Amino acid sequence: MEELTNVVDWSRAQFALTAIYHWLFVPLTLGLGVIIAIMETIYYRTRDESWLATTKFWMTLFGVNFAIGVATGIILEFEFGTNWSNYSWFVGDIFGAPLAIEGILAFFMESTFIAVMFFGWKKVSPRFHLAATWLTAIGASLSALWILVANAWMQMPVGCEFNPATMRNEMTSFWAVALSPMAVSKVLHTVLSAWTLGGVFVVGVCAWMQLRGRNGDHCRRSLKVGAWVGVVGVLLTSITGDTSAVTVAKYQPMKLAAMEGLYKGDFQQSIVAAGILNPDKTPVNDEPAFLFDISIPYGLSILATHDPDAFVPGIQDIINGVSYDSEGNKINTVSYAERMEIGRRVRSQIAAYDVALRAGDKLALDTLHETINRDFAFFGYGYLDNPEEAVPNVPLTFYTFHVMVTIGGFLVVFLLAALLFVYKPKWLEGKRWAKWWYRLCVLAIPLTYLCSVCGWVVAEVGRQPWTIQDLMPNKVAISDLSASYVQITFWIFAVLFTALLIADVSIICRQICRKSQTDLDQVTD
Repeated sequence: MEELTNVVDWSRAQFALTAIYHWLFVPLTLGLGVIIAIMETIYYRTRDESWLATTKFWMTLFGVNFAIGVATGIILEFEFGTNWSNYSWFVGDIFGAPLAIEGILAFFMESTFIAVMFFGWKKVSPRFHLAATWLTAIGASLSALWILVANAWMQMPVGCEFNPATMRNEMTSFWAVALSPMAVSKVLHTVLSAWTLGGVFVVGVCAWMQLRGRNGDHCRRSLKVGAWVGVVGVLLTSITGDTSAVTVAKYQPMKLAAMEGLYKGDFQQSIVAAGILNPDKTPVNDEPAFLFDISIPYGLSILATHDPDAFVPGIQDIINGVSYDSEGNKINTVSYAERMEIGRRVRSQIAAYDVALRAGDKLALDTLHETINRDFAFFGYGYLDNPEEAVPNVPLTFYTFHVMVTIGGFLVVFLLAALLFVYKPKWLEGKRWAKWWYRLCVLAIPLTYLCSVCGWVVAEVGRQPWTIQDLMPNKVAISDLSASYVQITFWIFAVLFTALLIADVSIICRQICRKSQTDLDQVTD
């Protein structure tokens, strides 16, 4: 059992390492893709060579980031087969479909047109080149869309049916998978947050140049596009964040409870604005949940249901199968102990199905197939040792969620201020505090990255221990590997990804420094 635990922990750590490094490159690719497409559109309409120089500068940064993001992304997809082969076998028919579309259509499209975007300036017409730039940006977003659809299915498995004859989940409705509430909210929230990061990156880089007193015209052009994309992105991200919260409350209530450190729910449930969790609190004791907290009345009920009077269940309520309707009547949902019993029953029925299949007993097969699919929604609970095992890491989920929300609130104010200064530059120029504003703009870049990574930590840690929500826990999804093998590859990837990140940052910084050494716009081939 200890060996199994080590394999699970190291496999999770390796996938988390790869995913986080990959995500450092993806949002900047998505955000800058839109920004350079807008800049080239302005150049195409005005034929102003200064806009061409500005477009090419940001396009160079985009290209560096895109190339390294592709390298980490390929490794990430291979890990499904190497480290999570049981998962890949169990749901390959479903999970593989959006990934195949991403590779064949979206990635092929962006990879094709990015070549025209970089090397076709004098080889194709300006209109075709502009179309190639937009298609590259759209292709990057489509790649993200299909990967996010696949991830959303893991969070909310729909459009499928278990086939006990093959021991696989099989897709019954592609559109149910692609357009599930979880998929729609996740795609919109994630892609729009990438626009926010792209806008903040442009604002921060321009602020650094202005601290050096160079390239004022270039910065003013860049800020007009970057600040607008950032503002649109952060405002729409806030709206889609609200939609995501309602979706999580409905389909992943345990994740929502962990996000708020809520162990015992109530009507008119308040939301914690800031707090320190009690490290001694567990789902089975009566310790207070917080050592200190500041709460906003009605906040969580509004966030989860848009009804200030609604009941929001806590961790203990969900485990015990207790909830209340809008009239205050107690509702007995399926407790985790009952789910575990049902899951074990389904496992035994699958074993009986295999026996009946070998014996050719059609009547028994039909009966077992019906009962298996009736109760299959709780199949994964049959592998749990106790109900508390289905509770995610509450402190990590709680703190990362609140860091994300806090930085997100700051970014709304920050980007609105940045946009204001674009149109009211005299409010900033010559002021003593202008340098502090520019330094804040530079600092906003790592803060936005931290906000983005925290969002992914909440999404993935908050659904633990599930690889597929309610259907497959991590300890069943892994490959038959030794812990030492996974440890070795973990450290190899850690060194490799760190080197790639250092290379990415150093090349980007070198390009920015080169641009900041002259006040002249230089158009290069």
